[in-house]
Amino acid sequence: MPLTSSIHARAAGRALLAAALLVGLGACSSFNDTTRGMADALTLYKPEVVQGNFVSKEQVAELQPGMTRVQVRDLLGTPLMTSLFHGDRWDYVFTMARQGVPAQRYRLTLFFKGDTLDHFDGDDMPSENEFVQRIGRDKTYKVPPLEATDEQLAKFPAAGASAAAPAQTDPPPAPAGGYPPLEPAR
Repeated sequence: MPLTSSIHARAAGRALLAAALLVGLGACSSFNDTTRGMADALTLYKPEVVQGNFVSKEQVAELQPGMTRVQVRDLLGTPLMTSLFHGDRWDYVFTMARQGVPAQRYRLTLFFKGDTLDHFDGDDMPSENEFVQRIGRDKTYKVPPLEATDEQLAKFPAAGASAAAPAQTDPPPAPAGGYPPLEPAR
């Protein structure tokens, strides 16, 4: 009898394992079917990735052939890529990846002859304002007025009204011997 009971136990174990696999596979497919409708609600977080040196249209407009490497570095920053095999070439690459927006990539290559800039080539760079708009998630930023109104100026005394100003006193004399002590005297 022990031989037949072990055969029945193995058969029951195999049937149980097959049932568990079928239920597991069925659960996976139903999970996918229900979540397809909720794709907008259940999206994975993808961080914004900004890499490289941002070079604006205004900076490119200031580049002039004949500039030294130091002048170019002061204007554009350190290049993202330099090559030992192409010592007279600097590459500025800028990429920006945002969720729901195709990745944007900009490239600017500068060619030197010795220590001076010979020529440059690259993509049409965005202006600084365009760049801020792109990273601002379609928000429009209004520049606040930088001038005070007459009502705001009326709150302050006029610059020529010296009668209300206190009399100026001489600054206190500097301590003899240079700097004051760091700790109080005991």
